[in-house]
Amino acid sequence: MFLQRALITFTLGPIALYLIYLGGWFYFIPLTIILLLATLEYSQMVQKLGWRVPTTLIIPVVIIQWLLAQWPNENFFGPLFAISLLAIVGYALWQYERQNSQTVPADLFATIAGFLLFGWVCGHFFRLRGLPEMAWQWTMLAMLSTWIADSGAYLVGRFVAGRGIVGKHPLSPRLSPNKTVEGYIGGILLGTLFTVLISLLLAIDSVQALLLGLAISTLGTVGDLGISLLKREAGIKDSGNLFPGHGGALDRIDSLMWTVAIAYYLALYFMH
Repeated sequence: MFLQRALITFTLGPIALYLIYLGGWFYFIPLTIILLLATLEYSQMVQKLGWRVPTTLIIPVVIIQWLLAQWPNENFFGPLFAISLLAIVGYALWQYERQNSQTVPADLFATIAGFLLFGWVCGHFFRLRGLPEMAWQWTMLAMLSTWIADSGAYLVGRFVAGRGIVGKHPLSPRLSPNKTVEGYIGGILLGTLFTVLISLLLAIDSVQALLLGLAISTLGTVGDLGISLLKREAGIKDSGNLFPGHGGALDRIDSLMWTVAIAYYLALYFMH
């Protein structure tokens, strides 16, 4: 499993970084495909919980959010965001009147959650790459920081805590039995250290990189565990099998969707 994970990482990782560097449609199209697959996986997970997220509705509304994030225009964002929410509520009311579902309230809130998560939060993938200054550098650093923190936590948990070199204390035994406190701390240390080192190559201020690395490596796990909660309740281990050894598309972005948002707002703060 470790070799399989490493092979996927070292094959797709450089490709992803190159697409970040190119930007434009080279970045938008493949990322959109990944996010669409993640949205569909979310819909399938919710269905296993006994609820329903209509794909014919959620797909258009999240794509609108991505387009608005790729080419930001504040005059359109607010109205289209409100219209999308009203469309979701209107669809739920229509379903209730037709008695097509016995779980309409749950369906409604699951669809709104999916819209916010995959439309607005994931829209920060595009907002970050669309920054007026140092866009590809900040995007690349945010993703590398997330990957390194995740890999660092995995390696420390597997090879250090798992072999009795130090103690082994479960971080969240119900949600993710394999995650350990030792791995989490190791991920924070390695993620922050390498974020600062990589920032030297990308000409990003080291203090800013230090804050970014700390924030990403500390908070990224929360996003991961949030999706783990849905998977546990749905009775599945992975959201899909798109990447052997890594799971589905949603498994690959569960932390990233939050860390790119953190990076975006930190970058905006530093630029002002």
